[in-house]
Amino acid sequence: MKTIQVGNLTLDGSRLFLIAGPCVIESYERTLMIGQEIKKICDRLDVQYIFKASFDKANRSSLASFRGPGIEKGLEILAAIKKELQVPVCSDVHDVTQLEQAAKVLDWMQIPAFLCRQTDLVCGAAKTGKAVNVKKGQFMAPEDMQNVLRKMEDTGNTNLSLTERGVSFGYHNLVVDMRAFPIMRQFGYPVIFDATHSVQLPGGMGTSTGGQREFIPYLARAAVATGVDGFFMEVHDNPPEGLSDSTNMLYLSSLESLLKELIAIDNIVKGRNSNF
Repeated sequence: MKTIQVGNLTLDGSRLFLIAGPCVIESYERTLMIGQEIKKICDRLDVQYIFKASFDKANRSSLASFRGPGIEKGLEILAAIKKELQVPVCSDVHDVTQLEQAAKVLDWMQIPAFLCRQTDLVCGAAKTGKAVNVKKGQFMAPEDMQNVLRKMEDTGNTNLSLTERGVSFGYHNLVVDMRAFPIMRQFGYPVIFDATHSVQLPGGMGTSTGGQREFIPYLARAAVATGVDGFFMEVHDNPPEGLSDSTNMLYLSSLESLLKELIAIDNIVKGRNSNF
């Protein structure tokens, strides 16, 4: 796996890393609190941590759905959290007009799955020089993501990664094809599993997306057994109160025990000694 630099972290495959936080920025206080608790867990378990929350959820099912504080206020909050926690921060970018402003704060720019084939956005994000994480579209074969990487490599940026988040299976359902992980790892860049979006039921509640959070541990354990490099998880202290993705976010209280299991499996798969 290529070594990539994300803010003050060097991700070289020597241990798992975690991108985590609430789905969307709700308030500074609650968002910070979630980040603080996740960081404590990651510090205890020696997991490299990148904070993530969206300043705008631009693909909501309903016009009435909460989108977040917007780019101005959202980046202000992310900058404050970055300073307070001393960790890199990640958020979604949806349009080329957001890139210059977002690059002033974000260490890791994330391209949402629906936008992974938008050449101007993908290349524009790479041209900022920041690390770029592209989520594989629900409509994309894993081997086709090599074309996305080539677009970004053409800009000279090699701080790149890919994330699997399931593939559409009929209406209102996603499945995770475990073959996707070794296929995408062959491209040489870190491959991440989005363990919480993969249990979504897209549009399954009519005006919002449903989810089956009870399956997060099963899919995460299976994914780490394939040799993935890191995990993306949306985490909340009380998911039913969450203003976005309330049905598929992981309970903060469940995170530490799940990470211990994932570290133990990762150590076995990659031939390391486990402390858990």
